[in-house]
Amino acid sequence: MRKFCLILLAVSLSFPLSSWGQSQNFKNGETLEIEDAIIKELINSYVDTVKLDKILTYGIEAMLNRLDPYTVYIPEEDQEGLEMMLSGTYGGIGAIIYKRPGQGVIINEPYEGSPATKAGLQPGDMILTIDGEEVFDLESAECSNRMKGKPGTDVRFKIKKVRTGDTVDIKVTRERIHLPDIEYAGMIDDSTGYIRLTGFTAGAAEDMRKKVISLKKEGMERMVLDLRGNGGGAMNEAVDIASIFLPKNTLVVSAKGRGNAPVAEYRTRLDPVDTEMPLLVLIDGASASSSEIVAGAIQDLDRGLIMGTRSYGKGLVQSIRPLPYNGQLKVTTARYYTPSGRCVQALDYSNRRSDGSVGYVPDSLRKEFKTAGGRTVKDGGGISPDVEIPVQEYSRIVYSLVLNGIIEEYTLDYVAKHDSIAAPEDFRLSEKDFEDFVGFAASKEFDYRSQAKALLDEMKKAIEDEGFGHLVGAEADSLAKAVDLSKEEIILHHKDQIIPFIEEEIVVRYYFQPAGVKVRLRTDRQLHEALEKWAETPTAL
Repeated sequence: MRKFCLILLAVSLSFPLSSWGQSQNFKNGETLEIEDAIIKELINSYVDTVKLDKILTYGIEAMLNRLDPYTVYIPEEDQEGLEMMLSGTYGGIGAIIYKRPGQGVIINEPYEGSPATKAGLQPGDMILTIDGEEVFDLESAECSNRMKGKPGTDVRFKIKKVRTGDTVDIKVTRERIHLPDIEYAGMIDDSTGYIRLTGFTAGAAEDMRKKVISLKKEGMERMVLDLRGNGGGAMNEAVDIASIFLPKNTLVVSAKGRGNAPVAEYRTRLDPVDTEMPLLVLIDGASASSSEIVAGAIQDLDRGLIMGTRSYGKGLVQSIRPLPYNGQLKVTTARYYTPSGRCVQALDYSNRRSDGSVGYVPDSLRKEFKTAGGRTVKDGGGISPDVEIPVQEYSRIVYSLVLNGIIEEYTLDYVAKHDSIAAPEDFRLSEKDFEDFVGFAASKEFDYRSQAKALLDEMKKAIEDEGFGHLVGAEADSLAKAVDLSKEEIILHHKDQIIPFIEEEIVVRYYFQPAGVKVRLRTDRQLHEALEKWAETPTAL
């Protein structure tokens, strides 16, 4: 009798499921049929010629963007971008170029050891032709595309040299350019090692393991891993980086797919380098994905301290799927979970507002989890640091000088006038050089208003728009006059903030990126505050 009842229950349950599946399949088929009919009507009836390939590409992009920002279609012609994302490599000469307003294209920054550097290209050299074609009217992006190509092939330039003014012909043989994920590794005092990791492309973990071993030989007794601004990358690289500090076979991250079904567990598979050395991990609002996997594992397993500000909150896993005609689909296939069981995903893409926007998971809905040592951590909002240290704030003029390329332009002028500079640790911008910069910047057109002046301008406009100008006119004018500084005055007022940016840019042109980071660390207030608090804070809070 019990068996008969179970059979009846199974049969009764099968009907609604089958009916639902048939109904959903019918709706899907109906939608596809409607789409096909619309396309045919556009081809046959639209007043202008329809570029169907573009329309359909727009449609694919809009459809995928409705899901989440990480599910994207990559056509065959964009495969180089996919390769760059996965491996950090491309075929080219290894140089950043810069288009000066109203002028030609300039070699801005050749990479260390690159074909461009080997061929003698220097910052400030002006590109006149690429493979015989003039480039004066071309934008930087088009010039960059012409410089890229299959490793082993040649590209020919006509160059106006920055210091001599001579015009020379230079042949550069393209190579496979690898942009290293480790921007800098070194000792910041007698016992503290520092590694700045900017990505998680293929080989990042192996490079980091080597750097950690090297720094230990230099006397490193504690280590800072800087993940600020690191937007993530390959999950397996994140797991292998965690394995440097965690015992073999330790759970680092797990993934769950549709319906919360378990997909995989990812454990450390390599022997660690050091499981006891004090470890400090720095994160900020731009630390995402694989950065959060590493920081989350270190935090959940009480292996080290996390400092800085709350991370971005990307707990979604993407996989690459092949498509017809050599296309690729990067599709979100799972959510990842830290060892304590929390998902750090902060944005809820499955429940959009009426306008299509998405919101953050409110703090009231964030669930609590426990670390290996019993500390409370929460899900749904990125990785919250163990010790909150605010990011360094800069004045409005600093952002304006950087974003408008004023500091970059001055740097190229500086390089043209100086054959060499002091070593990175000794280089300082002189008072005379800063005076030159003030004059240079004052000659350029850009928004130089202070934050106070910009806010006051907005307030005055609001007052006038609401018809209150006659009531506060004199007072507002008096206040505006007090904060209305000239370009020279506003730059001099923020001299201490501006000089480090100039020094870093100059040093990079002579000694490449790692030297620039070394200069940046001198004035990195967030790092220095973290080091001070580290000495006061126990490893396990």
